[in-house]
Amino acid sequence: MKWSLIPLALMMAACDPTPPQSEAERPPSAVFETQIQAMEKARAAEQQLKDAAEAQRAQLESQP
Repeated sequence: MKWSLIPLALMMAACDPTPPQSEAERPPSAVFETQIQAMEKARAAEQQLKDAAEAQRAQLESQP
């Protein structure tokens, strides 16, 4: 009897009564805020490079 109650008690203790939050509801962690900002800057720099390459390509194509 005692052996069957111990696993049952452990399973009940492992249950969390609060439902998990979705990704949209979670606030961003302050720990990763600098990494998030660095990724946003990198995306902006990449977009600038793509725009410059496209402008250069268009300029080369327009020359006779």
